Amino acid sequence: MALKATVYKASINVADMTRGVYLDHSVTLAQHPSETEKRMMLRLLAWTLYADERLQFTKGLCDESEPELWIKNYSDEIELWVELGLPDEKRLKKACSLAKEVVLFTYDDHAANVWKSQQLNKLHPFKNLTVINIMDEVLDAAAAASSRTMTIQATIEDGQVWFSIGDAVVSIQPDVWKTATH
Repeated sequence: MALKATVYKASINVADMTRGVYLDHSVTLAQHPSETEKRMMLRLLAWTLYADERLQFTKGLCDESEPELWIKNYSDEIELWVELGLPDEKRLKKACSLAKEVVLFTYDDHAANVWKSQQLNKLHPFKNLTVINIMDEVLDAAAAASSRTMTIQATIEDGQVWFSIGDAVVSIQPDVWKTATH
């Protein structure tokens, strides 16, 4: 018998002073049986950092042709493609050719640093790509505070993120490895 996804519901309040985005939104996401809570919380954090009412979770892990999150316009063009993990150059090239803006969130401290040393220099031609690393200790704290029903408050200002899940507060300083240069 196949394992089923675990469904999480989150009520998210975002106050992003940097972008001028203030949003209350409810999201439902399915944690794939092969996905860790750390990775699932990274998806929620990524949603929070790029919060927009049009930002949607996709089939992601189940469909290689889709990112983890995206914003599509009314013409079905991809405005934002959000990827997680340590993809190869070919996948990022494809994403950058299909979307106006691409953001990659890396994680897993050791593996991410190895990936960075091997791949980051190859990514300079991709002008619409941003690469952000999130440290393991941050994702461990977020995963420890996660529950099937969550209330999340995110305050973002000057590159600093305060991510509150219930009573737990996680301070996050995303490490930007590459910035898009449109």
